[in-house]
Amino acid sequence: MPAKDIFHQAVRHALEKDGWTITDDPLLIDLSEVKVFIDLGAERLIAAERGNEEIAVEVKSFVGGSTISEFHTALGQFINYRLFLRRSNSQRLLYLAVPSETYAEFFTGEIIGQVLKENALKIIVYEPAMEVIEKWIN
Repeated sequence: MPAKDIFHQAVRHALEKDGWTITDDPLLIDLSEVKVFIDLGAERLIAAERGNEEIAVEVKSFVGGSTISEFHTALGQFINYRLFLRRSNSQRLLYLAVPSETYAEFFTGEIIGQVLKENALKIIVYEPAMEVIEKWIN
């Protein structure tokens, strides 16, 4: 079992406060060639006639020494996990959970914004101390 990010529980609680039911902690994607664990799987009822909305969330804290290095790792995971979800026929949308401070200081720059756009990253901005989601970026 992989190690959990230091803000894993904060993001889990924030999703629950936002009306999500955690279905997997972690979410296992088991393909014949590779097995990966995405931090969280969640769902919520969106309307009685439409059924459930399902997501997968990879939690990142960005508390290490190099934000750009951690970003490279997170981007690579996101791209791979998105492919793995598609290959497993999952309908889940993948999100990268990023702390609000890191989002404001790093993710809002022009160059990183272009990387996010070109790779179609979906982001959840969370505030770890308050355990709340501040914004969803599609």
